Amino acid sequence: MASNAAETLIGAAVLAVAGGFLVYAAQNVDLGGVGSGYYEVNAGFRKASGVAVGADVRVSGVKVGTVASLTLDPQTYRAIAALSIREGVKLPEDSVAAITSDGLLGGAYIAIDPGASDFFLEAGGEIENTQGSVDLIELLSKAVSGN
Repeated sequence: MASNAAETLIGAAVLAVAGGFLVYAAQNVDLGGVGSGYYEVNAGFRKASGVAVGADVRVSGVKVGTVASLTLDPQTYRAIAALSIREGVKLPEDSVAAITSDGLLGGAYIAIDPGASDFFLEAGGEIENTQGSVDLIELLSKAVSGN
């Protein structure tokens, strides 16, 4: 009987700790969806390799949103990224968006370099100045071949 009571107490403690982790995660996770507390801006890139829906959007290395969707503009063949940005973050109109990576094996994210304009992008606005992703394998092959 004593071992059944001990097993029950240990099981209850494990469930309580798991519940605590779930509560902590629910309070601290940033799902980054468009909705309350977020607004959406667009950015068009010539090349968006490595960026996926849900990738981070960062300003000065701080996550301020996520990539909500990626579509192809059939007229210009540019990749259009819809960026879901936290409501309190105001982006100047002349900001620059660039696709960068965390390292050689890291995932890609969109880094925004804020401009100096006194006017800010509104919901549905577009970041005009963009820099697409850089393919490291392509750069290495050009360096080796001398092109």
